[in-house]
Amino acid sequence: MALDVPTLNSLGFAKPPAETRVVVAMSGGVDSSVVAAQLAEEGYDVVGVTLQLYDHGAALAKKGACCAGLDIHDARRVAEDMGFPHYVLDYENIFKDAVIDEFADSYLAGATPVPCIRCNERVKFKDLLETAKDLEADCMATGHYIQRKMGEHGPELHSAEDANRDQSYFLFSTTPEQLDYLRFPLGHLPSKDATRELAARYGLQVADKPDSQDICFVPNGNYAQVIEKLRPGAAEPGEIVHADGRVLGTHNGVIHYTIGQRRGLGIGGLDEPLYVVRLDVDAKQVIVGPKDLLSTRTIPVREINWLGDTPFDSRPEWHVSVKVRSTRPPREAIIRPLSATEAEVELLTPEEGVSPGQACVFYQTDGSRILGGGWIWRG
Repeated sequence: MALDVPTLNSLGFAKPPAETRVVVAMSGGVDSSVVAAQLAEEGYDVVGVTLQLYDHGAALAKKGACCAGLDIHDARRVAEDMGFPHYVLDYENIFKDAVIDEFADSYLAGATPVPCIRCNERVKFKDLLETAKDLEADCMATGHYIQRKMGEHGPELHSAEDANRDQSYFLFSTTPEQLDYLRFPLGHLPSKDATRELAARYGLQVADKPDSQDICFVPNGNYAQVIEKLRPGAAEPGEIVHADGRVLGTHNGVIHYTIGQRRGLGIGGLDEPLYVVRLDVDAKQVIVGPKDLLSTRTIPVREINWLGDTPFDSRPEWHVSVKVRSTRPPREAIIRPLSATEAEVELLTPEEGVSPGQACVFYQTDGSRILGGGWIWRG
């Protein structure tokens, strides 16, 4: 006698959509709006949640930043049009403690932080995910461009179908437990155009809304200005020093420079092009030198989140590909675990401008699977 195998719905549950509650994290942008509208149309019990992350007064009029007052209005309107409940949660204090303060401190320490990763890790996929469980949701869906696929050992994280939209670099710290609960309905789409076509099909007024470009609390892209506001007196002047020890000029604050920077150094009349190769915050020095000093082969990585099928430190080395900047393609590397959460990464081809504070994300070399990642530090 044939056994009845329960049919799974599109979110992977063996029950009708109407009996499946899903919390959708809605930023007010086109991506999360399409996710919410699509799931509502499929008949799911959708609950929209938008996070108020910082003081909107400053950013309300700025285009290109997410989570501002206008975005809350846009998210609410989508929920009204599609007929599902929508809540706004005030996460300003949590966001400041978990994301903004660390951003300021690590920037002042000469690092180049990636606050969007910390926001996913410490706010969206932690506190918001707990809220979704409190609302008795079966899962939480987001508008991120990344794929969740079922593997032999459970859910796996994979790059988005569209390499140009892939957000895996910002989601490497998603834990296996979180991955079990999360869903990413847009990851399989071929392009952003496909998302906008869906938005038009659902009649969403955000269909043509521009993408957010900046970090939400740095709406004009001026990091130094934000740091000065958060940490008054941070922009103290100092010397611009050549790697060979020569003092070449002065600067008005280490926070105005990043590793690998060439333009705007304010030191003209030199024969060779110079780049920022190091920032010495304690000595208030910006160290510059020729391009070859930017090349790095060995990278110390810590706070590793491992998504492989066997324990990270169960073997002496892993042959993978890694990304050291969100805008760069993965490059082949060897990871040598030092513990369950620390490792030394050896790049087979040296990379330029590897900076403390950035993430180092691990990828399967001949596939789309993300194996985790960690944070680059000085060692």
